[in-house]
Amino acid sequence: MQYPFNGLGLHLGNLPELSNAVFRSISAENPTGEKGKGAMSVEGLSEGPARELGKGWKVRPCINVQGRQTVTLAEINGPGAIQHIWITLDPAFWRRMVLRIYWDGEETPSVETPLGDFFCNGWGVRCNVNSLPVAVNPAGGFNSFWEMPFRKSARITVENLHADTLHGFFYQVDYTLTSVPDTVAYFHAQWRRSNPLKAGTDHTLLDGVKGKGHYVGTYMAIGLNNDGWWGEGEVKFFLDGDTEYPTYCGTGTEDYFGGAWDFEQPRGQYCVFSTAFQGLPQVIIPDGLYRSTMRFGMYRWHIMDPVRFESDLRVTIQDLGWRSSEGGKSRYLARQDDIATTSFWYQSEPHAPFPPLPGKNDLEVV
Repeated sequence: MQYPFNGLGLHLGNLPELSNAVFRSISAENPTGEKGKGAMSVEGLSEGPARELGKGWKVRPCINVQGRQTVTLAEINGPGAIQHIWITLDPAFWRRMVLRIYWDGEETPSVETPLGDFFCNGWGVRCNVNSLPVAVNPAGGFNSFWEMPFRKSARITVENLHADTLHGFFYQVDYTLTSVPDTVAYFHAQWRRSNPLKAGTDHTLLDGVKGKGHYVGTYMAIGLNNDGWWGEGEVKFFLDGDTEYPTYCGTGTEDYFGGAWDFEQPRGQYCVFSTAFQGLPQVIIPDGLYRSTMRFGMYRWHIMDPVRFESDLRVTIQDLGWRSSEGGKSRYLARQDDIATTSFWYQSEPHAPFPPLPGKNDLEVV
């Protein structure tokens, strides 16, 4: 029987609907995702513990990624959509591993970010996240629920930029094979860093995006290089030919990420929070020894209010604080912090090539 529902765009209202969509899953135990081909390994990193139980007993739950090696996690022939990705690995590699996703055989990736930043964990320090599209659960379980449709194929790779081998890379990619409407766009994500940001300039989250689409989210990791409050900067979206002045201009950094008044509790401390669409889940404070600066991680998902563009998009954020008053009048401070952002959006293909991703030393948390 043919059912009209294609299994995409899931929510509680359509969850009971039957569909001809096909479920498949890729992992180290079933690297091709084929039906009935899981748990067949006789060789793997856990063949020792499984030696008395044999085939089918968790012989290959994970892989190693050699130094400076690129590994293909998934190759899928479509049409269909990735619906869930789960990954866990040593936090020391969260900025050493680069996640890339390619749609329909394209030569340049539509997703290219350090692995930790894609999952709102940019600092290599475990942080739980309780949001709708990204969930990070104890202890370091990365989950993505972004729906990622494709028409011909999908390929997911990870690259180890470091010379050291990563021992124990665990992953699961759950996807569906189904029809994809012509009106559906492709998922994209891009990482950029200013370290430090030049005083008096804006940090650019995105530039050079061409095509029709909609911006759906921001993760920002900011490390402070000045004392004082750091979040007066405005977020700006330049849409469809905007030049000097944007169509969207926020009122401050903490306002854009859903907070207010410096994210401050009454007792003078930052208040961490993690909700469906907005959060400041991570505040890292100096320890008096090796941690010399404060660092923050925050996200803002435009799921209920996507920023739609017809032809082009540029996104920036100011790095703005306060300096000493003069003549009884307050003054802004153009700060010079370490800002790393991951931008998430959907657009029609082809996409403009991304700027080159920095090397391992420029990605490193130092």
